Amino acid sequence: MPSSDYQHRPGGSLKLKGGGAETKKKKKKSKSSTSQKLREEETAAAASGSGSDREVASSASASGSTANPYKTEAERRFEEVQRKRLLDKAAKQALKSHKERVAEFNEKLENMSEHYDIPKVGPG
Repeated sequence: MPSSDYQHRPGGSLKLKGGGAETKKKKKKSKSSTSQKLREEETAAAASGSGSDREVASSASASGSTANPYKTEAERRFEEVQRKRLLDKAAKQALKSHKERVAEFNEKLENMSEHYDIPKVGPG
């Protein structure tokens, strides 16, 4: 019946010829120290029971990020301007509801001439 040649089946994955390309295993990323500090501050604030301490800690951590000793003065100013612009943009969008934004967009489209036409490109 079956030959003894077919009885043995080796286990494991198939090996490719050349074998020079070894796959690197991904290392698990450890939690950053900043997230650990935030957790510690939250637990300390929860233990003390006052919410104002949490606000002070969050503002201190925000100002601490801008006072990075490894950043130049220009980088600090740039980040400050970026942060202010982001806050202004968020405040501007918070003033209008979605319905108002859609109405404004529709008005803009109505004022455009033939906004739905595809412009002709090239000769012909």
